[in-house]
Amino acid sequence: MPPAANRDAWLAEGTESYRTFIRALLSVTDNILGNKVVHPQGVTIHDGEDPYFVVAADKGTATFSDVANEIAISRNFWLGDAFASGGSNGYDHKAMGITAKGAWVSVQRHFREMGIDVQKQPIRVAGVGDMSGDVFGNGMLLSKAIKPVAAFDHRHIFLDPDPDPAKSWKERKRMFGLARSSWADFDKSLISKGGGVFPRSQKSIPLSAQVREMLGIEAEAIEPAALIGAILLAEVDLLWFGGIGTYVKAKGESHAEVGDPSNDAIRVNAADLRVKAIGEGANLGITQAARIEFSGHGGRINTDFIDNSAGVDCSDNEVNIKIPLNREMAEGRLAIEERNSLLAEMTEEVGELVLEDNRLQTLALSIAERGGARALPQLVRVIEILEESGKLNRAVEGLDGNEELLRRAQQNLGLTRPELAVLLSTAKMRLQMAVEMAKFTDDPTLVPELCNAFPAAMRERHGDAIRAHRLKKEIIATKVANRFVNRLGIIAPFALTEEEGAAFGQAAAAFLAAERLFRMDALWAELDQADLPEEVRLALFEQASTGLQMHIADLLRCTSPDMAPGEIVALLTPGLEKLEAMVDDLLRPEARSEASGLRAELDAIGAPPEIAHKIVRLFELNGAVGLAVLGQKLKVDEIQLTRAYTKLGEALGLDWAQHAANNFQARDQWERLLTAGLARDFEQLRLEFLERRKSDDPKAVVDKWVASQGPRIDQFRRTVERARTASATTAPMLAQIATQARVLLGR
Repeated sequence: MPPAANRDAWLAEGTESYRTFIRALLSVTDNILGNKVVHPQGVTIHDGEDPYFVVAADKGTATFSDVANEIAISRNFWLGDAFASGGSNGYDHKAMGITAKGAWVSVQRHFREMGIDVQKQPIRVAGVGDMSGDVFGNGMLLSKAIKPVAAFDHRHIFLDPDPDPAKSWKERKRMFGLARSSWADFDKSLISKGGGVFPRSQKSIPLSAQVREMLGIEAEAIEPAALIGAILLAEVDLLWFGGIGTYVKAKGESHAEVGDPSNDAIRVNAADLRVKAIGEGANLGITQAARIEFSGHGGRINTDFIDNSAGVDCSDNEVNIKIPLNREMAEGRLAIEERNSLLAEMTEEVGELVLEDNRLQTLALSIAERGGARALPQLVRVIEILEESGKLNRAVEGLDGNEELLRRAQQNLGLTRPELAVLLSTAKMRLQMAVEMAKFTDDPTLVPELCNAFPAAMRERHGDAIRAHRLKKEIIATKVANRFVNRLGIIAPFALTEEEGAAFGQAAAAFLAAERLFRMDALWAELDQADLPEEVRLALFEQASTGLQMHIADLLRCTSPDMAPGEIVALLTPGLEKLEAMVDDLLRPEARSEASGLRAELDAIGAPPEIAHKIVRLFELNGAVGLAVLGQKLKVDEIQLTRAYTKLGEALGLDWAQHAANNFQARDQWERLLTAGLARDFEQLRLEFLERRKSDDPKAVVDKWVASQGPRIDQFRRTVERARTASATTAPMLAQIATQARVLLGR
């Protein structure tokens, strides 16, 4: 236990509310460290007790981290001062500005997709908060181009109808550095004509002509609550939430349902908002139903748990960093002063790691949103799977029933970004759990996944400690799940597992193998960095995802389910490299025509030639995985196998059937599963044929078989031609072709 004097000192400080909090913290911490159950009576805990605290390091709460950590150290708890993030030797979120920076990443994406660079082009901002606050203060300093025209907190209302961006930024910077500042500290001489700072206690606030025009108000004076409502409804570019309270609800929600009675008088409806985009640096500034309503009316918004996730992400990074470093200290390889110096040295890179997570999550949401109505049936199936696994409560998350969602698809509407945000985060958690349970996390080739989660200085000086990390499996699982969903989309893991009858862990292993085999890290880096309109970038990401998913499906079909990613890569790299080198000579006419069409499509939207080439190559290599696996199994040259495979496809017309199945627009989930399976079947049937007739000259075997089966092949090709020339290709047509092909190739 901490010395009694320390406890007495903590309890002697501050207000009564502070002392009450300290007493509660001491009790909770002691119970956790004493291995006692800590939760209200009658509550059932399904996921076990949490091993550490996340304590926000703002306005004195770093003291709470120090209190908890001192108790942990005195009780010899294994986490030591990693028990509570923040504190004297942790990452100060306000000093880093990390939560605001993460939310600003969302703001940048919203406006970039509208063709606006908020770092250079002025946008008009209304906000909730003041410059002394972490999220509001840091956020309003992240661009020198913005024009904050109105804001309020619990004390004042700030109005500046036409601010000078440069002068306003300097004054906001001064106020941010002023302890416990309020809007009353703003230099009034810098406020534009008609503006001012008004206490909320004032009974009536006079409105200048400039303010009336800005807010669309006719009255010359107004009471504070009505003025705040007008600010929330102002026709500005960005509404930035950085303060406590829920200020926007859906039209169909009552104030009682919101559960924030102190703001009932000023709360507005999302349907009435005139702002273009909302940045949620604070929690619950707007209800989920209101987010969906605002998004449905064309507003740009994510959710608070997407926008302000950087704070918790930073705390997670701090804990993960301290665990191995504290072990180094315990075993005498690192002094505490050296550790603290290293923590400080790594601050900037920790921030970069965190903000990269924010960037990729918002990008993933944009790609998912682009799917629109065509993606809705598959997203409905994702919702069903998550519900069945107990990871999603549709009612709690504000998601409509299947009938209502599918009705949207008929109206050419998709899920909104706030709804997609719920699925994005839940899908990642479901996938992460599966990867943690999978055996492949012990694959030595995944060590970079673990090490790259830490700053370079730590990798260089304490690499062994990272590799022995107590939570290495969990860290690897988190990184893999995030990248799988961020890069391939919400639907991909669920579609692949259902279509191929695989487990989530197997799909994740196949994803890791595929991205290495096809060098996706380089392609994604090029797409991230290319100077492109966002609509083009999103389209290219979507095409790359589609191309890679075909290879993942083949890996799930052709490799053993217990193979680790490193084993798969080692097995298939030689064959795939050989096939890629010869792909231009090996392409069959149907595939060549398809690739040419895709290349023309990418050229038409302005894709850079090198990026377009790499994406098209993914499609040109469709089927290469199966041939590489078969080549290894039979010890036969992959080029010869490919020529035999191509001959067989041309002779029977299977190339057209496979292309038709790959591009089939399914009407429901069962039709999707059927046609996805048929697309792989048209490939697998040929591979199985070649495997059964193993030969050093597989093309000669195919030539001989084709010659011997002439009449049967002619009959089969007539069936294919009937389907090909029909007014519309149907799933039963393709299923019948597959059935006949299976019989024919079995002879």
